[in-house]
Formats: sequence, C-alpha cells, structure tokens
Amino acid sequence: MSKSSTPQPSNSLLLRRQLTELTKRPVEGFSAGLVDDDNLYEWDVMIIGPPDTLSEGGFFKARLTFPPEYPLLPPKMRFITPMWHPNIYSDGVVCISILHAPGDDQYGYEDAGERWMPVHTVETILVSVISLLSSETPNTDSPANVDAAKEVRTDISTYKKKVRRLVRRSAEESI
Repeated sequence: MSKSSTPQPSNSLLLRRQLTELTKRPVEGFSAGLVDDDNLYEWDVMIIGPPDTLSEGGFFKARLTFPPEYPLLPPKMRFITPMWHPNIYSDGVVCISILHAPGDDQYGYEDAGERWMPVHTVETILVSVISLLSSETPNTDSPANVDAAKEVRTDISTYKKKVRRLVRRSAEESI
C-alpha cells in the first residue's frame, strides 16, 4: 500500500468511537458490527424494514466498506439481501447523495451540500438509507436501477409486488 492509502490511526479511532456509540446507544431500525474484529473498515449492517412502508417486516443485510481516507471520503454500502429499488444497483450498491464523494456533481443532479461531508457518521448514513426504503415513491430522476425506476413510473403495482416478495423472502431467510 502506498503511504496515502494506509489507514491512519485517527480513522481507526473515529470508526471505533462510532461503533462503541452504536453499541452503547442502539438506534431503532438497524444494527451494525464488524465483519472481523481485526478490521474496523468492514462492517456488517442489518436494517429492519420501517413500519408502515413497503419494506415493513424485512431484514436487509448490507456491508459498509470504509476507504483508508475516511472520513474525508465516504464508505461504500452494498446490500447482500436482494433488493428492488431505483436507487440500489442490481449488485446491491446503494446510490444516494450522502455516499457520493464531496464536491460538485458532474451531471448536475446533486448540490455539493447533499453529498458526503466528513461530519457524517455511520448513523447518519443508515438513517438516510432507512429514509430511502421508507419513501412511498422512490426518486427515479437519476436511477441506479433503470428497470426498477421504469417500473415505478409505469406499473407501480408490479413494483410494489416485487418489493413485498423480496421483503417476505428476507424475513424468511432471517429466521
């Protein structure tokens, strides 16, 4: 590894502090922990489908991977549980503004203030993802999953059936 990509002790300290905080004071709707006790840069996440939403009753496994430059650059989040959502790529990678690198959006969809800032934490990321899953009508303006976005626009009932089917499967697999 080059010197610039070597994790800095302050990064580890910050991640350890966030993990400790989430362990001491759990936030409703998700849990998070390390994939491996020796690696602070890979976290397992479980998001519980928010009540009164299409995702209600679901248990969605995801992985947060932090770059060595964290908190200057955002982590990547990828659902392991199959998802059907305009803002989640077919491989499970989450596409929301808060997880996009700082600066201006070359495509003009996002303001710099909506993108990653070092003040964000694991908690703010996961609350944003829960909000994404809670939305009655997902954002289809710049979709990660074009097919899901098209379905939201043209056949919302089929979209909802697919989501409910995946939610049921996630609940069954978590037992």
